[in-house]
Amino acid sequence: MAIRNIVKDGDEILHKKCREVVKFDERLWTLLDDMAETMHDAEGVGLAGNQVGVLRKVVVIDIGEGVIELVNPKIIKAEGEQITAEGCLSFPGEYGMTKRPMNVTVQAQDRNGKTFEISGEGLLAKAFCHEIDHLDGIVYKDIVIRMLSPEEIE
Repeated sequence: MAIRNIVKDGDEILHKKCREVVKFDERLWTLLDDMAETMHDAEGVGLAGNQVGVLRKVVVIDIGEGVIELVNPKIIKAEGEQITAEGCLSFPGEYGMTKRPMNVTVQAQDRNGKTFEISGEGLLAKAFCHEIDHLDGIVYKDIVIRMLSPEEIE
């Protein structure tokens, strides 16, 4: 495993759409392992493929309950609403208020290509939406209600 560079604000790759994964092989497994290690090293809760410079539909999330790997994820159900502070490893030190669903169900594939569904609420639902947006070239600042000042963050 290796820690990869996280793409920062200003890099065009953050606004590019990722391509579907069609090969479920050791290269994909290495990418997923590296992404999880990179996310943990940066103390984040999620990371998408384009955030490490790879235009593939892959996401890792860990809200403190273990790593969730999502390959070719799509939201199939969203309910409720939450307006909360949101940040991003590609925009270090910046936070803004966003409106996201409170409950989300995602359909995805695992590292071996097996399709599954997973549901989450609160922070996990927000992380699903945030990371899947990345795969479509959307960053949280594109949907932010308002950015937070440094005083509001502390």
